[in-house]
Amino acid sequence: MTCPLPRAIGTLLSAAVALAPGAGLAEARTGSGRFQPDVPAKLTTPDSQNTRIGPLRFKDGAPDPATVERAYDQLDFSRGIEAFLRGMSATSVVAACRGLEQAGVARNRAIGIAETLLDARSLFLTPNTTTVYVMACLDLREGPMVLRVPPRVLGPVDDADFRWVTDVGLTGPDQGRGGDYLFIPPGSSASAPATGYHVLRPRTNTLLIFYRAFVEKGDVAAATAGVKAKAAVFPLASAASPPATAFVNLSGQRFNTISANDFSFFEELNTAVQTEPADWVDPDTVGLYGAIGIRKGKPFEPDARMKGILKESVAVANAIARSNLFASRDPRTRIYSNRQWLTPFVGGSYQFLDGAERLLDARAMFFYYATGITPAMSEARPGSGSAYAGVFRDARGQYLDGGRTYSITLPGPVPAKDFWSFTVYDNQTRSLLPTDQKLAGVDSTLPGLRTNPDGSVTVWFGPTAPAGREGNWVQTLPGRGYNVLLRLYGPLEPWFNQSWRPGDLVPQR
Repeated sequence: MTCPLPRAIGTLLSAAVALAPGAGLAEARTGSGRFQPDVPAKLTTPDSQNTRIGPLRFKDGAPDPATVERAYDQLDFSRGIEAFLRGMSATSVVAACRGLEQAGVARNRAIGIAETLLDARSLFLTPNTTTVYVMACLDLREGPMVLRVPPRVLGPVDDADFRWVTDVGLTGPDQGRGGDYLFIPPGSSASAPATGYHVLRPRTNTLLIFYRAFVEKGDVAAATAGVKAKAAVFPLASAASPPATAFVNLSGQRFNTISANDFSFFEELNTAVQTEPADWVDPDTVGLYGAIGIRKGKPFEPDARMKGILKESVAVANAIARSNLFASRDPRTRIYSNRQWLTPFVGGSYQFLDGAERLLDARAMFFYYATGITPAMSEARPGSGSAYAGVFRDARGQYLDGGRTYSITLPGPVPAKDFWSFTVYDNQTRSLLPTDQKLAGVDSTLPGLRTNPDGSVTVWFGPTAPAGREGNWVQTLPGRGYNVLLRLYGPLEPWFNQSWRPGDLVPQR
C-alpha cells in the first residue's frame, strides 16, 4: 500500500526535476519559495576564505575535508595554549611539592627549612634570600591533617590551584602567637573538634604551605631553632600522640620546584587533575583540560597528532607568557609613568579581579613569575605586609644585560619600616641568578652597605664591583639576562602615595 505525497511536497519535487542540469542547488538556495527569508550576507559562509591557518573552503556552507582538518587542528592548538595559561597555577603547585619531595620533604610527615637561607642551587620562582623559609605539602587524601605553626612567622597556605586558603602567623587567625591548623579534606563530612584548632575546609586535597621565620639581629640559627621547637605536621587521628615531624634542611640542596615549559607541562597538569576532586576547579576549566585529553580517572594518552599539536601549543604559550611578563601591553602594570618598574598585582587584588572582570593577563603574569598567593601581598597597608616592584629594563627601555654595569639610587629615607632588599633573578628560570654572591642581591640589614650623605642609597649591578663600593654591589653574569625585584618590608605611606619613587637602572660606560 502506498501513501500519496502531500500536494505541496509533490509540487516542489516536480519543479526540482524540471530544473536545468546543475542548477538545482543554486536555485534551491536563492529561489523564491513561499517561505524564503531575507538572509543577511553576514550570516552566510563564503565558499573560500584565506586565513592564518590556510585556505578554508565550503560547498554551500559545508566544510571540505581539508577545512575540517585545519579547523580541528586550530581548536586543539588554541585549547592547548589556554590550558597552559590557565593551568600554570596548578602545575606550579605540582612542581613545588614534587621538588620538596625530591629534597626529602615527605608530604604529611616533614617540614623543610632553609636553615642558612636559600641560594641559587635551589630552583624557586622569585624567592628571597633574607628570611628563613619554611615549607611543606599536605595530601588530604590521607584524612584530616594538623599543621602546628610556631609563633612569629608569616605566610600563606594555598590549594592545588594556588588559591588562597588561609594565612598563618602574624596575618593569620593565630595572630603571631602560633597554634594548630586543622585541614579537613574536600567533601568530607567529618566533624572538627570543638576547640583547639583553626579549622579550614579547602577545595583540594593538595595544600602548599610556606611561611617565613624572621631573622632578628642577624641570628639565623635562632630563627631556625624557634621553628623546630614548635612546628609540626601530623594526622588528626594521631593528635593524642603525634608522630615526630622530620625537619629537612633545604639550604644548599639542588632541586627544582618550577613548572615545565615543554610537553611535560601537560603531564604535570594531568597529575593535578588525577590527584584532586573532579570539581577542584570550575566546570569551564575542567572542560578545557578535558578537551585536550586530561580527564579525571582516565589516562592521558594523546595520539601522535595531538601530541604534536600540544608540543607546538606549549611553545607558543610559553612565548605568550614571556611576552606578557617581559613586555606587558597593559599600562596598569606600570607603577610610575616615568619609570620602568612594574607591579605583579594589577588592581591590587590577590584574585586578579577588577570588579566582575578577571584580569587574565595579570593572572598569567603573576603565576609565570612568582608563587604564593595571600591578601597580605597584594593588599599591604602602611607599616605592615610587604610591597613589590619588578624591573626588566634599564632607564633607556632596554633589557638588562649581565655584561654591563648599572647604577640605581633609592632616595632617602627609603620608606620601609623593617628593611628593604634588591634580588636578581635569571630570566630563563625566574629563580636566583647563579653568581658567586650567595644572597644574589643586597639589603638594608647588611653591615657593609653604605648610605650617601643625603640619606639615599646607590646600588651597582654588574659583573665586577666598582672600586670601594663592594658592599653596594650586586653581581651579574656576562651573557645572562636578568631582572630585579625591589621588596619593601613594612612599606610606609610615601610608597603608597608615590611621593617616594626608586630610580631606574642607569647603564654606565
